[in-house]
Amino acid sequence: MRTVAGPEAGALAARARALAVLRIRGAALAVALLPAAVAVVLLAGSATGRIGGGSHDEGWTALRWAVVGGALLVLLLAAAVAAVVVRAKPALTPTVPIAEETAPDLYRLVRDLAERLDVPAPSAIALTPDCDSWLEDRAHPAHEGRRGEDRPPPEESRQVHTVGPPATDRADRLRSGRSRADRQERRAPRAPVLVIGSPFLWWMRVAELRALLAPVVAGTGPSVHPDIAAARRFVRGLDAAVAVAASGDDDPASGGGTGTPLGRAVRRPALAFVGWIARLLLRGCRDHAAQMERAVAAAASERAQAVDYGLRIVAQEQVGLAYAGWDRLLTRVALPAWRMGRWPSRLDAGVVSALTELSRRDRLAEGFASRLSERPACDLLEEPGLIDEATSLLAARLFHGGPPEPGPDWSPVDWGKYPEEVVDRKWRQEAARLHRVLEERTDPSGPPPTPASTPTPPTLARVMDRLTATGPEDTGTDGLGEDLAARLTVELAREEAAAHRATAQARQARTAEGAGGDPWIDGFAPLLPLQPPRTGRELLADHVTAMVCCAAVDTAGAAPGLDWLDGPALLVAGRRRADLSHPVLTLVEDGDAAPLRSWLAEVGVRPEKPVRLV
Repeated sequence: MRTVAGPEAGALAARARALAVLRIRGAALAVALLPAAVAVVLLAGSATGRIGGGSHDEGWTALRWAVVGGALLVLLLAAAVAAVVVRAKPALTPTVPIAEETAPDLYRLVRDLAERLDVPAPSAIALTPDCDSWLEDRAHPAHEGRRGEDRPPPEESRQVHTVGPPATDRADRLRSGRSRADRQERRAPRAPVLVIGSPFLWWMRVAELRALLAPVVAGTGPSVHPDIAAARRFVRGLDAAVAVAASGDDDPASGGGTGTPLGRAVRRPALAFVGWIARLLLRGCRDHAAQMERAVAAAASERAQAVDYGLRIVAQEQVGLAYAGWDRLLTRVALPAWRMGRWPSRLDAGVVSALTELSRRDRLAEGFASRLSERPACDLLEEPGLIDEATSLLAARLFHGGPPEPGPDWSPVDWGKYPEEVVDRKWRQEAARLHRVLEERTDPSGPPPTPASTPTPPTLARVMDRLTATGPEDTGTDGLGEDLAARLTVELAREEAAAHRATAQARQARTAEGAGGDPWIDGFAPLLPLQPPRTGRELLADHVTAMVCCAAVDTAGAAPGLDWLDGPALLVAGRRRADLSHPVLTLVEDGDAAPLRSWLAEVGVRPEKPVRLV
């Protein structure tokens, strides 16, 4: 018995699991056809006189027509399930497609890598705003129409002016050639799409990117195997059918619930049955599909062992570093801008700045900055700025749920204008919210303010006096701080609810006009928040910090700034002051303003002066 080792062993294991999935598909088809086979036997036996006749003819006739009716019903249900599985569109990962004319060097690098690995090259390349890379199968029959639109015409279509048979014969030959080409394309598995994390292109060097993509590109070999491709299409079709049944509509991306009430009443039970069948089949082939994917990954990793193995170890180190920088950039820098209705248009370029800053601060990152002298992988793109802008907008949609297109309330911002248009505006909005909450709060020990009373100017001194004042019945400052924190929480929740309503109305308007957006993104994003909800004390501390920064800018000559790892920063005499959090927390949590007053005196801030609000 011959023992198979290396990539062939993983490929054989993957094919064995794929055949197990296809056997489940065949068993389901056999179960659907079994009543029809029994009905055919009964009808054939009755026609030949071998079944029925005599005193039991009426009983056989009733049984025969009952079986025929049941077989027709089963075939109808099976056809309905098969139609939903075939027509359902599997969810595609939101990506930015990269055409070959916009990145010829990148396509050349991937093709050379595929040739070294002796595997088919990916059919296309796309970018995703995430620190990961993978192959994505987009050859489901539901997407065949979109692929055929941009397919170049066959060779016969460019020979209409040559001497030969009459025009009608050439047209017939052209149609037959196209039909043969279509049949061959449908019959041959299509290579998957290579999805690359956009931060990798800007942070990694060309050699590191090639080493990182080697095991990913090696996965195209098993992916184009007919059995593996068929098994994947079957599993993805079942998964899409479950999504259709859950949404209650024939297109899960439409949100469900379309059509007349009678149509919905008929459609929902039918789709519930389809969903039950699809889930039953998924449970049956789940383990085999998982083992198939593991075997494909093992075969790809084994095949890529001989390609840039040493560089791949270095590239994996850069993956962890890029992930850390990307996470800090999104949560500390991009999220405040998104909340202000602005989206940074150069997130990928920001990753390089963030990781360069990290290399200067962290001794463990020493030596990474020297890599910047080598050619970055983004040089493989013809227009890296335009692609960076597209991936930045997609990141805002995925991680924040922003609109699909720029607008008056959703405009891009450059890094050079970030301190002025995001940081300063954020501080002044939070200071205005804190002042508004203080104005609405009435002091139980004194008379409520009258409408004709003069508005109190927004000053930092008033905020400190409120937080250090003794509450009623000697409850101390905890009651005042908790009351302010609760009011801020309610006010912020009210503003966010109004923003969500406006976003939903804009999305409905775009849907009614039939323009803009991907329902898979706009209907479900963001799936997970970048940060957990802030507590009331954290909100109060952030708002007090904003008031202090506004006072420093207005009275002490400070300026808003941007820290690539920590986000908004206060610059005093051109240097960042990172020692403000402790005095603010002491004021908010303990009601002690002495540390903050010392800090203000050191910086030269005059808390009694009114601050400028938005």
